[in-house]
Amino acid sequence: MYSVKDKIVWITGASSGIGEEIAYGLAEKGAVLILSARRKEELNRVKENCIRRYNAQVIVCPLDVANKTEVDRIVSILNKRLGKIDVLINSAGYGHTGKFIDFEFADSENMFDVNVLGLMHITQKVATKLMANDPAHIINIASIAGKIATPKSAVYSATKSAVIGFSNAIRFEFKKQNIRVTTVNPGPVDTVFFDAFDPDGSYLKKVKPFVLTPKEVAARTIDAIGKNKREVNIPKTMEVSSRFYALFPSVGDFLVEHVFDKK
Repeated sequence: MYSVKDKIVWITGASSGIGEEIAYGLAEKGAVLILSARRKEELNRVKENCIRRYNAQVIVCPLDVANKTEVDRIVSILNKRLGKIDVLINSAGYGHTGKFIDFEFADSENMFDVNVLGLMHITQKVATKLMANDPAHIINIASIAGKIATPKSAVYSATKSAVIGFSNAIRFEFKKQNIRVTTVNPGPVDTVFFDAFDPDGSYLKKVKPFVLTPKEVAARTIDAIGKNKREVNIPKTMEVSSRFYALFPSVGDFLVEHVFDKK
């Protein structure tokens, strides 16, 4: 059985939500953590919690994943300091909703910069510099929204669909380097993400039966480490829905319009 004890794990988006809970779960299991996000003070809070609760080894690396120069700099530092990373968990991301016709295109570009291009860049650099010739694992946090697109989430769904497609391709390419690739696709998760994505709380209320906690997603993500797992789709009802949507698109469109539409 795979153990994360003493494995070096780099988590982006670690200052809150899913990334923060993944950090706590891995700290409890004895992993060596590298925590990245834009907010240094929040990263330090998570670090202090990991040390106080679990006596964990934690390195804080503040980082905006959309800043390619900063990503290259941090990768270079980690290469010199640690020489390798066993697991990369790409959890950084955000979303906004709104009718696409009214969407500010700058917001679309920013979302792709973080959710897709930033994820792709850091993955390439880590796989090239820090995962060569060692068994390793890359886990990309995407979303069921990448499989079932809903009204007023066109850009966000597009970014997550891109992450899923990207992950599927590199999973084949990285086999020769002994790097596993897994995509985690949660349904709605009750985090600060929804402060921007769903400011009035109406969507979250509507999909309440499907809403997950960050801790639930973190547990399933951690459980996937070291396993040859293509995807983790949660909750089960959403996984079944995504399969149904693919097999019966007309019925799927009807359900999306009448169940998941954010009015």
